[in-house]
Amino acid sequence: MATIQRISPCLWFADEAEEAARFYTGIFKNSRITTIARYGSAGFETHHRPAGSVMIVAFELDGQLFTALNGGPVFKFNEAISFQVNCATQDEIDYYWEKLSAGGDPKAQQCGWLKDRYGASWQVVPNMIGELFKDEKSAGTQRAMEAMLRMKKLDIAELRRAHAGTA
Repeated sequence: MATIQRISPCLWFADEAEEAARFYTGIFKNSRITTIARYGSAGFETHHRPAGSVMIVAFELDGQLFTALNGGPVFKFNEAISFQVNCATQDEIDYYWEKLSAGGDPKAQQCGWLKDRYGASWQVVPNMIGELFKDEKSAGTQRAMEAMLRMKKLDIAELRRAHAGTA
């Protein structure tokens, strides 16, 4: 018997739920769309969505469950919520940065954060970032922070050099 993930994000889209789910599952390995449910005629007076149009898309990104909902243009994403992509290598950072930022807002890129084409915010960060910032009083942490604040996409080698004082 499969276990159900107790907490999973539901992303509200105007009308792009299926398109977005296909976009995201095309980026992350081990990802798939699991269910597409459509609006029926019941509740039209409340949801105002045409019968037969996509209501929800359930999908997995590398094993993490998500739901995308077509609810109309009532709500928009903002930076208060973001998805963090932890990366082991610079190649992974480069890959996820390129794919997720394609068609997004280049003005919304800072310190590893980006906004994708649907307005969702992502943080593409190296797994080792915690080791650079674990001692807020150290000169290395201060240098690494200053270096990070100048970056859009994070550069592991540059962050390490800044931390070590060899930048």
